Amino acid sequence: MNSSAVVATLIADPRSMRLSDAHIARLAQGVSGFDSQRWLDKGVAADLVFVAPLAVIICASFSEQWNGILPTGFTLEHYRDAMNGAARDAVTASLVTGLVASLLALVTGAWAALALRAQVGGRSQALALLFFIPSAVPSVSVGLGLLVAFSQRPLLLNGTTAIVIIAHYVLISAFAFGNVSAGLSRLTPDYEEVASCLGARPPYRLLHVTLPLVAPYLLAAFGLSFALSMGELGATVMVYPPGWVTMPVAIFGLTDRGTIEPGKKADINVIDMGALTLHPAAMAFDLPAGGNRILQGASGYAATIVSGTVTRRKDVDTGARPGRLVRGAR
Repeated sequence: MNSSAVVATLIADPRSMRLSDAHIARLAQGVSGFDSQRWLDKGVAADLVFVAPLAVIICASFSEQWNGILPTGFTLEHYRDAMNGAARDAVTASLVTGLVASLLALVTGAWAALALRAQVGGRSQALALLFFIPSAVPSVSVGLGLLVAFSQRPLLLNGTTAIVIIAHYVLISAFAFGNVSAGLSRLTPDYEEVASCLGARPPYRLLHVTLPLVAPYLLAAFGLSFALSMGELGATVMVYPPGWVTMPVAIFGLTDRGTIEPGKKADINVIDMGALTLHPAAMAFDLPAGGNRILQGASGYAATIVSGTVTRRKDVDTGARPGRLVRGAR
């Protein structure tokens, strides 16, 4: 009798038979085998989703070309290029930015988590929420906000490495704070109370009791912050200066911007910040089939240059159209 028959018989009439040790062993084996196989299948599917992109990246790094289904040719040239020239500079910029921003996020996040741990009530929750606001805002908006905030003296940071580090710090600080807060919430106060009873002062208790107990969470916070910083693109594109191109920006292909010189893209907006204003919004019915849209003009743009050609001068359209229509494959 198999395990399914045993279960069916028991459901129909539990008194109709007595289970022997062999029946119990067979029943347990059948149930565990079914569950194990099901969870194994799910694990394999999840691993494929996780591993497939990484496998593609690894294979592409050793391939000369990849124009078909499979890569062709084996080469180490990509790794040699990563150690020289612009690629090396991008790796260095990403590593330095990630390390500095992650350390700042870890220190301030841990400090804030420890300070709010002593608070109770809605005030503590409201203050904790402030750390997570930047993570809910698009990173491009964060970069634009930093450009506006640090565009004038005495906090003129536009065009410097510092503004890139600040952008990364703002975006990753929430995750550092969240990890440390989670560790502190799971920390039993018994050890700290014992240390206090033995005469340990707060600084000693913090350094020798609290921080060692939450050390795994501190390491996790730093690792997550560093990983997020290494992959950050949206805010970095808005604020990066010439000579400090991170790996995501280099991969994205915006390295032909940032300086005004031969060979660069030369898409430039010349803005009079003192005269920059938004006009009232108006509804326009100029789309096909009478469709409408909202238009809102702006003034204060001294010039708009596209690929080196002036398309607007003092808020007036020059009529130049240096761009081109890009169509997809048909």
